[in-house]
Amino acid sequence: MIDYSQIPSPCFVLEEAKLRNNLKLIDSVQQQAGVQIILALKGFSMYSAFPLVRQYLSGATASSLNEVKLVNEYLGVQAHTYIPAIRDDEFDEVLERSSHLTFNSLSQWERFKNRAIASGVSCGIRVNPQYSEVATDMYNPCVPGSRLGVTRNLLGDRLPDGMEGIHFHTLCENDSYTLERTLEALESRFSDLLHQARWVNMGGGHLMTREGYNTEHLIGLLKAFREKYQVEVILEPGSAIGWQTGVLVSSVLDVVDSQGIQVAILDTSFAAHMPDTLEMPYKPRILNSYHEPVAGKPTYRLGGMTCLAGDFMGDYSFDEPLQIGEKVIFDDMIHYTMVKTSTFNGVNLPAIGIWQEDETFRLVKTYGYESFKDRLS
Repeated sequence: MIDYSQIPSPCFVLEEAKLRNNLKLIDSVQQQAGVQIILALKGFSMYSAFPLVRQYLSGATASSLNEVKLVNEYLGVQAHTYIPAIRDDEFDEVLERSSHLTFNSLSQWERFKNRAIASGVSCGIRVNPQYSEVATDMYNPCVPGSRLGVTRNLLGDRLPDGMEGIHFHTLCENDSYTLERTLEALESRFSDLLHQARWVNMGGGHLMTREGYNTEHLIGLLKAFREKYQVEVILEPGSAIGWQTGVLVSSVLDVVDSQGIQVAILDTSFAAHMPDTLEMPYKPRILNSYHEPVAGKPTYRLGGMTCLAGDFMGDYSFDEPLQIGEKVIFDDMIHYTMVKTSTFNGVNLPAIGIWQEDETFRLVKTYGYESFKDRLS
């Protein structure tokens, strides 16, 4: 159990033992299903933990040249790369640093295919099966007018010469039964092309480390698909890697009465440090609190330290009144949250640390004025 008295505030804290448990489960799935599961940096880019990740996963997927470089430098492998639109001045370096490259459109393929084929990189195309169960449009790549992936009507009866793979990504923290229905939609439109592919990348969103996820069902689906089409199958979860592996520690700076509502202002920010809570939106869980107001208990609307009016989340109840300086612990803040932080309003980024398997704390990194200044000019 984390000793929060050792933790500075604000600070993201990864629990090493929990990350290892997730990786063991994911490795068990990939071994039993005969597939390759790789890390998606867009969900988990904490490279100080990559030595542990490397013990269980053999690759990673990147969506920008910077992520590609991080894969090369800290995982020691070539990247599986998918970039929605690749810059011409970055293309050759992306090729040099990648083992697989998925194109988002046929126009990008036509523009770059000669260089891509000559490089020896295994190329694929992202397809849009026009089916997704993601309820929030911001995270749904199959909404009408989506810029992500090629629909069936744009492809002929053969994969373009030089292409070896098909990639789809339409899940977001979904279960294996959603994947099953998605595969049915994919096969109804792309079955003939799937038979021509050497590999199929099923993207991310496979939340196999969530409690209650039926991994045996997932393994059966993957094995059946792999054998039916005689393809290599790749999955690239982001959330599943860092799911429930750590917290964001914050502290109460002030408590104010706002027209009868008790507001606790924290040394962190929902807008700058937890933007996904406002994007999705979702209400994060706080340790030792009640997720919804409880009559008769001290109740607070929690606000961030920026001057943005909407930088708040409400309302939580506690057994005892909050005190200035008291720590408030946001649960499950390692996947996606950490990669989206900003220094809006000049607020410092939270520190980053690891609660190690030997029950000691290691402070990995802190931020200050230079981090803020370096983002500007």
